Amino acid sequence: MNRERLSLYLVTDPVLCGERGVEETSRQALAAGVGTLQLRDKPASTRKLVEMAFSLKHLCREYNSLFLVNDRVDVALACDADGVHLGQDDMPAAVARELLGPDAVIGVSARTELEALSAWRDGADYIAANMIFSTTTKTDLGKPLGLVAIRKLKEATPLPLVAIGGINSTNVEIVRNAGADGIAVVSAIMAAEDVGRAVRELLPGE
Repeated sequence: MNRERLSLYLVTDPVLCGERGVEETSRQALAAGVGTLQLRDKPASTRKLVEMAFSLKHLCREYNSLFLVNDRVDVALACDADGVHLGQDDMPAAVARELLGPDAVIGVSARTELEALSAWRDGADYIAANMIFSTTTKTDLGKPLGLVAIRKLKEATPLPLVAIGGINSTNVEIVRNAGADGIAVVSAIMAAEDVGRAVRELLPGE
């Protein structure tokens, strides 16, 4: 897996992007430099997810970006996605690996060093530290982890670590400086009035 693709990672949200829609918002974000796109739409039907997955996969191919599906290994298989992102209550990474094969990219959310270590042993390709700061897009995870957790989770495994949760242009640099290999965002891009500008403000060195 190309670690550079994780540098800026966008998770979709059909509500936050409003009338612009997921596909158009994703297209603008990919064109501006997003390296990984994750389809996330918890309430959507399987049919709707598959249809959107095919559309987003083709966009990612056009921009040479990574396309992942949140939770749904079946949807990832159906559209031949690059891989999946799994939470602690989802299918174990080891089982997903058996289904998706050795070349699939599998990410796992973790809040403790033990969870990160277990994900690595199960064959994960990256760890997501979830959540760093408080955010309205994550309401079931308890207290934010804070910046200290980034270093602890990163040191627990040799895998790249992506930080997610409440990250925006005002705090992205301190998150990177804390040791995160990548930054994952939802509202900072999906809800932005100017998607291209929002992406540029989050890219390294901007």
